Amino acid sequence: MDICSPLNKYMLFAGVMMAMHTAAIAQSTVKKQPNIIFILTDDLGYGDLGAFYQQQRAKANDRSEPWMFTPHLDTLAEEGAMLPRQYCPAPVCAPSRASLMLGVSQGHANVRDNQFDKALENNHTLASTLRQAGYSTAIIGKWGLQGDDRWNAGGSQWPAHPLNRGFDYFFGYMRHVDGHEHYPKEGIYRQPKQVWENRTEISARLDKCYTADLWTAAAKRWITMHEKGAKAKQPFFLYLAFDTPHAVLELATQPYPAGGGLTGGLQWLNQPGHMINTASGKVDSYIYPDYANATYDDDNNPQTAEVPWPDVYKRYASAVRRIDDAVGDIVHLLKDLHLDDNTMIVFTSDNGPSVESYLPDSYAPNHPDFFNSFGPFDGIKRDCWEGGVRMPAIAWWPGHIPAHRTVTSANIAYDWMPTFTEMAGVPAPARTDGVSLLPSLTGKGQQRNSLVYVEYFQEGATPNFKEFAPQHRKRKRNQMQVIVTGDYVGVRYDIKSKDDDFEIYNVVKDPGETKNLAHLQPGVFVDSLQRQMKNRVLEVRRPDTAAARPYDNALMPAVRATQAHPGVVWQSYTGNFPWVPDVATLTPEDSGEAARPALPSAKKDKSGALYYTGYIQVPADGAYTFHLRAGDGALLRVHDAVIIDADFDYRPGTEKQGTVLLQKGLHPFRLYYKHTTGHKPLLTLQWEGPGLNLQEIPAWVFYHE
Repeated sequence: MDICSPLNKYMLFAGVMMAMHTAAIAQSTVKKQPNIIFILTDDLGYGDLGAFYQQQRAKANDRSEPWMFTPHLDTLAEEGAMLPRQYCPAPVCAPSRASLMLGVSQGHANVRDNQFDKALENNHTLASTLRQAGYSTAIIGKWGLQGDDRWNAGGSQWPAHPLNRGFDYFFGYMRHVDGHEHYPKEGIYRQPKQVWENRTEISARLDKCYTADLWTAAAKRWITMHEKGAKAKQPFFLYLAFDTPHAVLELATQPYPAGGGLTGGLQWLNQPGHMINTASGKVDSYIYPDYANATYDDDNNPQTAEVPWPDVYKRYASAVRRIDDAVGDIVHLLKDLHLDDNTMIVFTSDNGPSVESYLPDSYAPNHPDFFNSFGPFDGIKRDCWEGGVRMPAIAWWPGHIPAHRTVTSANIAYDWMPTFTEMAGVPAPARTDGVSLLPSLTGKGQQRNSLVYVEYFQEGATPNFKEFAPQHRKRKRNQMQVIVTGDYVGVRYDIKSKDDDFEIYNVVKDPGETKNLAHLQPGVFVDSLQRQMKNRVLEVRRPDTAAARPYDNALMPAVRATQAHPGVVWQSYTGNFPWVPDVATLTPEDSGEAARPALPSAKKDKSGALYYTGYIQVPADGAYTFHLRAGDGALLRVHDAVIIDADFDYRPGTEKQGTVLLQKGLHPFRLYYKHTTGHKPLLTLQWEGPGLNLQEIPAWVFYHE
């Protein structure tokens, strides 16, 4: 759908809009799968939202601690669920967004550290899984995962273009650097910024278009056109990726247009030079009235006169408020189209708040923490303290998520893939590291524990903010890591080896991470937790030579099994699965035990999946290479590390292999297998290693408990 096409120029006339309204009502009644809108902001902190933190500041009414407002997002939080323990996969945008899209942790994602513009792996994505489940898919806003420009002849053929990663439609910034500027034509850098509609660059038409407004108007129009078009009976998935309040703190041209939804708020006019209804007035000019004349007690002395907010903070608060208005506008549209009871909105951020304004007037050195955007935590963007990785997250789905709900368990952004696939009625790919959050959100079913794991490298230091604990200020970052176990968070900074101790904090009781239990409360429990965390971080990841870690060559530790018996356990599932499925949300048709992973004769020609679990007895320390052949697809995990992925784009019967460093002893494994009726059934699993030539893994190696 070309939203700049002349064929669409009359779409804003009221008569047409009301016709679309009527058609959408009729079409929405036949939908079963819910629509999904995932809104991701850039560098928005946990503490920036009223419901999460700013309301507390307002209630305290301390004039030395200014506050801002997010009324629409606060309403969304009241009417839905807050997830105050949601983590981002990495404390900077590209790897965080890559893990979100792929549904995997930074231990498995191909974009890590600061690999901006790297091509997102060609594998299952949020968009491709939902498209295969029958959804129309669109991304509007910032991408930044397209691949190197050297592969791009003429500007439209990036290897990981969104249209090559499961999206039907793309409108937005392709390149990472473009997201630093919020006016494609008139920004302060005066350098051309490329805005793409599918594979066509259209920035020449976008005079005076502030990107937060531009993406919102484009999103509203795409939703409306979808409900009017031939695909109206299909559910939709919209990924709305704002590039604000990140980087240049530019302002909109004018107040947010009155009203909202179909006939108010932001509108797409489709007139080159005046593409949206706020593409007029003065560029970079509008500060919200709540902030324009705001003052505060700068010296913490009520006896002296208050002073105006610095301009940079008026800008930041206005940028956040603009996003808030946009969300309110989109909710208004859903209600106008009678889609609100069949649409989930998720709102969150990609990483912690930044202290970079990209303006000549940068953040004031004496007030870099003006709003405490990091909330009650220490750390900012690029930190692995809670302030760098703890995100504000809201999920809204009227009639399904009860109002005023709070999800208290720890979870992470890549949990959204299995959440959305379960909503769509299909299992998640076995490759995902996430778990469905629907039980926590809806109150129905048993919630599985999330794997909350973060790794990142950056040659910097935690800021010297007075709000931060003295032991965190100026802390050298380098290699960092986070692992979460219940209420406890393990953090490592400047890691030198796998043996470095974790700092361990109970972040429910101690959100500022001021009491390192590894030092303050040594004993059986904490010592056991330390060992568990050190082992766990070796069990959930795979090394990547493009992002080397000091623990890449460590052996994956063996485990103890108290009642190990020879053989493996298998379960079978019936269904025509679009990929090798994660069986966690499925009910097995049959189960049994076998000497080794092999195809039960009764299941060989029945469409469905097989799932094998147990232990592999490793005879000696060293590197083991596993070799797998499958009919339609398979996936092998040892512990929680994916060793062989023979699923996405897999050619049946071809060999896939993977090498892993294993300690002598027992190692849990999971083997997933998919078969389709009429295809040749095949499953072979071989290995080679210290003292072992390539061979079928013998029965004596397998145990189960």
